Amino acid sequence: MNLHLGAHEENVESRLGAWEAADFGRRLWQKDPTLWFPEPRPEIVDRLGWLDLPNTMADRLDELASFGTWVRDQGIRHVVLHGMGGSSLAPEVYQHTLGNAGDYPSLVVLDSTHPDQVGDVDAATDPTRTLWIVSSKSGTTLETLSGFRHSWARASAHLADPGTRFVAVTDPGSPLEALAKERNFSHIFPAPADVGGRYSALTTFGLVPAAAIGVDLGRLLEGAARMAQSSGPAVPAAENPSLVLGAVMGELARAGRDKLTYHVTVGVRAFPDWLEQLIAESTGKDGQGIVPVAREPSAGPYGDDRAFLGYSVDGEAPPPLGEPGASITLGDIYELGSEMFRAEMATAAAGAVLGIHPFNQPDVQLAKELARRAMEAGGGQGMPIEAVHVEEAGRVLASFLEDAVPPKYVGFHAYLPRHPGTTTVFDALRSRLKQRSGAATTLGYGPRFLHSTGQLHKGGPDTGVFIQVVDRPRRDLPVPETDFTFAQLIQAQADGDYRALIERGRRVLRIDLGEASAAVLEDVWPW
Repeated sequence: MNLHLGAHEENVESRLGAWEAADFGRRLWQKDPTLWFPEPRPEIVDRLGWLDLPNTMADRLDELASFGTWVRDQGIRHVVLHGMGGSSLAPEVYQHTLGNAGDYPSLVVLDSTHPDQVGDVDAATDPTRTLWIVSSKSGTTLETLSGFRHSWARASAHLADPGTRFVAVTDPGSPLEALAKERNFSHIFPAPADVGGRYSALTTFGLVPAAAIGVDLGRLLEGAARMAQSSGPAVPAAENPSLVLGAVMGELARAGRDKLTYHVTVGVRAFPDWLEQLIAESTGKDGQGIVPVAREPSAGPYGDDRAFLGYSVDGEAPPPLGEPGASITLGDIYELGSEMFRAEMATAAAGAVLGIHPFNQPDVQLAKELARRAMEAGGGQGMPIEAVHVEEAGRVLASFLEDAVPPKYVGFHAYLPRHPGTTTVFDALRSRLKQRSGAATTLGYGPRFLHSTGQLHKGGPDTGVFIQVVDRPRRDLPVPETDFTFAQLIQAQADGDYRALIERGRRVLRIDLGEASAAVLEDVWPW
């Protein structure tokens, strides 16, 4: 790791000196909750199990490897993962970064309730050669269970014993565990209860899907173990790579450099998708937070609210990087496990700098509750939502974004199918906006981002300006075993999110595409 801190170097060194004097590293490994607050708080002591994962999960390597071999020998061609946030982001990074090996299947993550995307996954997978993994820590996640019910009905139409093609990953004793037993799932993998979702990449939530696609889990965990050792309790703070990164992140945010902008090379291009949740959901609360800026087009100016973090793999030309920040080079792609562990410890440490609780998510439940009310009332409960039709969007956007300049940032919330072409459209809009004002921009697909950056949007600093984009699905699909459809569900989730943002005093504009595609936004964009 190379640091490029400029005028901020002194503050970082001072922080590391204070941590050394306070024995921060040793106390972290002892799971001392007073590192964050002097008084007891829930979800601290019982959320630090991720520190032990490089060792505890190594004990399960044989079990996981046997599962991977079983999947391959079944002739499975696709693994469809039903999960949200911490249950889905790391597995998706493993697929896009490490890839599926040899004759192992590929992984498809279904973390959307948009009926068009559900239908697209159906069209791309053969139900007779698909394995479904249902992942939920609580076992009650609505999106996950809705996707499962759809896939169960689909499998039941083609397989005599559908349960043999389903796998559950969940906390012991959860409703999902009971459901999996009732329906005779082929495997049930317990997850450690003392690890929160966004810190779970190296638990069964990340490693079961990784095993199914043939990832070398031993190499992945070896990298994490090396970083854990380098960041161990006896290592001085200034030599501890995880605490150094945490001090950099925290001190730069305290100095107003709270837009942590990722520049990465092709080999690790998917990694920021996981980092986004870790940083945003851990730090974005109590009116504070670090705003992760991932996959942002590089053209255009940067404001003085930026910090930079670069990742590359040895042999790749490092990405151009601004200042202040840090650049990290992985010796090989399997050091992804090492960087996941470093990022987790750094984020926990940055939380101590900012004086926030890095393991809870107090504002996530609000959008869920408002979505539930919208479902119960058929969308009619709560403040009315005014949507701008896409034909009128240009004029309204010009006014809405007039003062969207640093330190403000613009978040695009796309309640649309997550297709490459749609992302390309939003990339173009982000580039045009950045070139105009220098403001940082982010992109999240709903409801996926509600389980990651949604906490930051509602609980973090009030510098976000949000554009919610909805459409009219081309089709609708019932959610089996319920009285609602996927189209009703995603509408309720968009409504709940909108109302939660307004309730928190945030600025948000809804654009309704109707039956048009996202491409029309480029035509009406005011700049």
